[in-house]
Amino acid sequence: MEPLSLEQTVDINAPVETVWALIGDVRRMAEWSPQVDSVRLSDGATELGVGTKFTNLNHDGDQQWVTHAQIVEWEPPLRVAFKIIENWTIWSYECSPTPSGTRVVQRRVAPQGVNPLAQEYVEQNLGGSESFAAAVTQGARTTLDRLKAAAEATREPSKEAAV
Repeated sequence: MEPLSLEQTVDINAPVETVWALIGDVRRMAEWSPQVDSVRLSDGATELGVGTKFTNLNHDGDQQWVTHAQIVEWEPPLRVAFKIIENWTIWSYECSPTPSGTRVVQRRVAPQGVNPLAQEYVEQNLGGSESFAAAVTQGARTTLDRLKAAAEATREPSKEAAV
C-alpha cells in the first residue's frame, strides 16, 4: 500500500518571503522535485490561489505519468496545499519564521485513503508500494534540499563575506 503520510522538514537561512517566492509558485515544482518534469496551469488559469488547477508530468525511472491537482489551501507567504486528483493525496508546504530564517515542513497526507486505482498503478508500474514509498520519501527530501540551496543562493551576501 502507498504511504498514507510523510513529513519532511528543513531549516533555510533565508527569510520567509524569499522561500515563499520559490515554493509558493507550484509551476516551479520541477526545479525542486526529482519526480516532477513539468507543471502547467489548467483551465486558462493565470493566477495562483484556492481552486487553481494544474497538470504535472512526472517520472520514476523510465515510467512517466500525468497527474492533475488543485490548490486547496493558499495562505501567502506561509502555506500552500494541493490535492492530487488521481490518488487523493494532499501535498502541503508550510513556511514559518525562525531566528535564522525559515522552517519549511512538507507533508503528504491521504485523509480519504489512497484511490485503489492509483494503488494498482503503483503496484503494476512503479515497483510496488515499498519501492514507491521509498522513492516518494527520498524525493521529498531531495525537494527540500534543492529548495534550501536555491533560497540560500538568492540571499544577498553578508557584509562579513565581502570583507
